[in-house]
Amino acid sequence: MSQVLDTPPPTDTGAPAPTGAPASAETPTETPAQLAARHGLTVSGARPSLGAYVRQLWARRHFITAFATAKLTAQYSQAKLGQIWQIANPLLNAAVYYFIFGVLMGTKHGVPDYVPFLVTGVFVWTFTQSSIMAGTRAISGSLGLVRALHFPRASLPVSYCLQQLQQLLFSMAALAVILLAFGVPVTLSWLLIVPALALQFVFNAGVAMVMARIGAKTPDISQLMPFVLRTWMYASGVMFSIDRILANRDLPYAVHLLLEYNPAALYIDLMRFALIDSFEGGQLPHHVWAVAVGWALLAGVGGFIYFWKAEETYGRG
Repeated sequence: MSQVLDTPPPTDTGAPAPTGAPASAETPTETPAQLAARHGLTVSGARPSLGAYVRQLWARRHFITAFATAKLTAQYSQAKLGQIWQIANPLLNAAVYYFIFGVLMGTKHGVPDYVPFLVTGVFVWTFTQSSIMAGTRAISGSLGLVRALHFPRASLPVSYCLQQLQQLLFSMAALAVILLAFGVPVTLSWLLIVPALALQFVFNAGVAMVMARIGAKTPDISQLMPFVLRTWMYASGVMFSIDRILANRDLPYAVHLLLEYNPAALYIDLMRFALIDSFEGGQLPHHVWAVAVGWALLAGVGGFIYFWKAEETYGRG
């Protein structure tokens, strides 16, 4: 005779479940995000808000300055002439350009104070060129630092631009000697160097941050940039006067605008206007200071935001 055993149904005694017992299917559970928020946890390496990022960058200002100075000091540490190359390099470039463009191609004719004109253009252009090239490699060339330490990554392209500004200030001492040697007097307009360089620095830093983000994902861009920058240099009036070129050629109006309001050409002309008394205001585009400020704000603010948006991606992958 078979016997059927019935298991009695569980009875609810009203006693609480023991501690550590698994919750029933009907009991709601917290998501990982809710649990992290309740305990005040944040994602490691997450992008901060724009305001917080600016404050972090300002808090690292001493690091940025020290890093730029150290890079500048180490740049020619292996050379026998040492820091003399900081002045010799742009001077040698100016000498080559003078021979090729000034003598062989005759661009010096009709340009008063051509040597000061040329040297000023070379020095100021080198500031922009070197800042952008350094910015292109700012992240991809510093992956060890980026992966080892937590800091706002914008510190790197800004510090490289500051390094190039320090380099330019060394060159400006040689430029002053050249100006005086060619009879260019010291005038109050030399004070305009300060706002002109400040605007150019903001512009350079903004473009450097754009290139730093692109270079972080596409390192090969650093191989292309020398060709782009060389083309830009020829369109910036470093070796010749843009207004004389435009006056002697029947070019479309769009080309006139591109050449006159080219940001690199604007900052070069502002420095020439400040330093060389024969370079008059009539050779500058209309509203030149307003346009120079506009370029600085567009590149500086736009480049900073563009770089910040990818903050959490640098050094990964």
